[in-house]
Amino acid sequence: MKTGTIGERVSEDAIFRIGTVTSVDGRVVHVKVDKTKNTSHLVYRGRLLKNVSVGSYVKIAKGFTSIIGKVDGESISEDAEYGGTLYGSDRQKIDRTLNVKLLGFFDGPVFKRGIKELPLLDNECFILQEAEFDQVHNFLKPDDVPITIGALALEKGQKIQVGIDGLFASHIGIFGNTGSGKSYTLASLYRNLFEKYKQSKAFIANAQFFLIDFNGEYVDQQDENIIIEKQFKNIYALSTRNDFGDKFPLTAEAISSEEFWYVFLDATEKIQRPFIARALANNYFASHFESENELKTLICNALLIALTSGDKTVEKGAVTNFLEELSICLNSNGGLHSLSEDYRDHLHFHSLNAKYYYESDAGKIFSDAAIFGPDVVKQKVSQLVIPLDWMGPIDLIRLKIVFQYFNDTFRGYANREFLAPLIKRMDSRIGDLKKVLVIGELPKNKNFTIVSLKDVNIRVRKILPLLLCKKLYDDKKASDDGTAYLNIIIDEAHNILSEESSRESEQWRDYRLETFEEIIKEGRKFGVFLTLASQRPSDISDTIISQLHNYFLHRLVNDQDIKAVERTISYLDKLSFEYLPILPTGSCIFAGLLASVPVVIDILQIDRAYEPRNKTRPLTSTWE
Repeated sequence: MKTGTIGERVSEDAIFRIGTVTSVDGRVVHVKVDKTKNTSHLVYRGRLLKNVSVGSYVKIAKGFTSIIGKVDGESISEDAEYGGTLYGSDRQKIDRTLNVKLLGFFDGPVFKRGIKELPLLDNECFILQEAEFDQVHNFLKPDDVPITIGALALEKGQKIQVGIDGLFASHIGIFGNTGSGKSYTLASLYRNLFEKYKQSKAFIANAQFFLIDFNGEYVDQQDENIIIEKQFKNIYALSTRNDFGDKFPLTAEAISSEEFWYVFLDATEKIQRPFIARALANNYFASHFESENELKTLICNALLIALTSGDKTVEKGAVTNFLEELSICLNSNGGLHSLSEDYRDHLHFHSLNAKYYYESDAGKIFSDAAIFGPDVVKQKVSQLVIPLDWMGPIDLIRLKIVFQYFNDTFRGYANREFLAPLIKRMDSRIGDLKKVLVIGELPKNKNFTIVSLKDVNIRVRKILPLLLCKKLYDDKKASDDGTAYLNIIIDEAHNILSEESSRESEQWRDYRLETFEEIIKEGRKFGVFLTLASQRPSDISDTIISQLHNYFLHRLVNDQDIKAVERTISYLDKLSFEYLPILPTGSCIFAGLLASVPVVIDILQIDRAYEPRNKTRPLTSTWE
C-alpha cells in the first residue's frame, strides 16, 4: 500500500504510528499509545489529520501482514515517574490504552473481513492512510456494477458505493423507529436502482418488484411518481370500505387453486383442507352451475336427500340453513330466502315415524308420500328465478364449497363441528375478497407493482399479503428459467411477520411464518429475495431477521428492539449497538455480507417528488 522513497516511508511511519500492542485476548487487542500521539489531530504535509479515537480504524503491522481493527473503547492510567525521572508535564504522565477489536486484514491491496492471524506483543500500530481507509470502505467487487447508497456520516465526503448484484441479490432488512428515515432509505435504494435501469427492456422483462404498502406511503393520488415515475409501475390502492377501490388482478387458475383457499379460509390441516380439496375437485357440482335449470335440479336433489333419507341427524335447521346459504351465495336472488321461510314455518319432523312432513291448510304430506317430492320440493324450487350471468369465478367456487358441505351433511359424511366454522369464515370474508381481487393478469410492460393496503380492514391485511407473496413465490419456483428475478418488498413488515397475534390461531400463525421463512431460506435458489422494513424488529421472527444478508439500521430506542437486533445480527460491533439509540434522522448503520465493516452512513438524498408520503404533519402552520 505504500509508495515513495524509503525516507518518505520512514517519515510516514513516524507520523502515522500511534503505539504498540501490549496484550492480545482473542479478537480484542490492547494498544498502548505513544505519549506524543495524545492529541486530537496530527499534522501531515500541511494538512490536519484526525488522530485515533473511539470509532477509528487502526492497522497493526505483523511482519508483512497488515491487520485491521476498530477502536471500540479506550482507558488511561497515570504514572508518577518513569525510569526514576519525573515527568515534565501532566500530558507525559498519561498512559493511554486503546481497546481494539480485530476486523480483517489486507491481502495485497484488498481488504478482507475475518481473522487470518493474530498480532504479537510489541507489534506497531498505525493510523490508516487515506488509500487504506478507502480500501476498508470499498464494498464493491471488481465485476459488479456500482451504485451509490450514501456517504459516511463521520467522514464527510466519503461516498459509499456497493455493487448492484451484491445488494439486490440479497435479502435486505431496514429497521428503525417511526420518523428515523427507514421508508426514505427504502425509497432511495430502489429509486437509484430504477433510475439506472428503467429504460432497459431486459430489466423490465426479467426483473419483477412487488411492494406491499400497509400505510399508503408509496401511493399518492395527486403525485404518483413516488420512487419511480407513474408510467413505469402498476399501482393498486385496494379498499374494503367500498367498491370503488382498485382490484388486484389474479388469474382464474390462481383463484381456483387449493392453496389459495387454504390460506384465505385459514383452513386447518386435518379436516378442513381435505374438505376444500374435495370440493374444488368435484366437477359434478360445477357442471350444474352453467344454467338456471341445472342449478335448480341440483337444489332439488340436495333437498330430497335431506328430507327423504329418514336420517334423524339431519335437522330442519340444516335444510333452512342450506337455503339461506344459497340465498347469500346468489346475492339474495331467486326467492331462496322465501323458500327457506316457508320451510321454517311448515316443515316438521315426526320423531315417532322418523319422517319429515309438510303441513299446510290442506293437511300433512309425509316425506314418503308420492306427492311429497313433486309438490313440496320440485314445484317450489321450479318457481325460483335464479339469474347466473352476474356470477364470477369467486362466486362459483363459493357455491361449490357450499354444495359440498351440505351434500356431505345431508348424507351424514360431514364433521359439522369442524367444518361449520370454515363456512362462517367464508361468508364473512368473501365480500372483502371480491372488493380487492379481479380475474386478470399484471401488465407485462411494467415490472414494479405497488399494492396499498391502507384502506383495507385488519383481516384482509393479515391474509392478502400472504396470499399474494405465496402465489408469486410458487409461480417463480415453478417457472424458474435461471434469468428471472423477483424482489418482494414489505414495508411495515411486522404487520404480517409478527410472532405473536391474538387474532389468529397458533396453527395459522405457524403456517404464516413458515411460508415466509421458506421464502427467505430457499428463495435465493430461485431468484426470489425479500426486502423488509419495520419499526419493530422485536415483533418479527428471529429466524427471518437472522437470515437477512444486509441491514440498514436506523434509530432504535426500544430496549426490546435493540436486543432483537443484537441477538440475531452478528455483523455489528459493540460501538455500532451503542450508536443505535442516538442516530439522527436519515443516518443508519449499514452492515451485513456486503459491508466489510459496519459503517454509519447518511442515506443518499433523492428528489422530493420521489420521496414516500410519510412526513410528520406540521401543526402550528394550520393553527394560526
